[in-house]
Amino acid sequence: QVQLVESGGGLVQAGGSLRLSCVASGSIFSSMGWYRQAPGKERELVASISSGGSTDYADSVKGRFTISRDSAKNTVYLQMSSLEPEDTAVYYCRSTTLWNRNYWGQGTQVTVSS
Repeated sequence: QVQLVESGGGLVQAGGSLRLSCVASGSIFSSMGWYRQAPGKERELVASISSGGSTDYADSVKGRFTISRDSAKNTVYLQMSSLEPEDTAVYYCRSTTLWNRNYWGQGTQVTVSS
């Protein structure tokens, strides 16, 4: 059974930092990534990382967020710096198995106050 468990969300002031973690279990994963969904908006890609370490970022977070992974631990991280109120959203971890099935975490709330 595949499980994704996220942690690290919370409330932070603008300009602050947070680190999100997502531990995946139950399969072998290729790409892993973070998405977010703000109230009234569609879910959007924040950052992704392949099994080989290639990364992709949304333009809105480039230079502020860094995605990394520890493949031995099936864990993906999102280091968020210079946070802005516009970053407020529920952040979801998504992992893709070698068989191209996607799984989602339960989401973690990030709130950035101005």
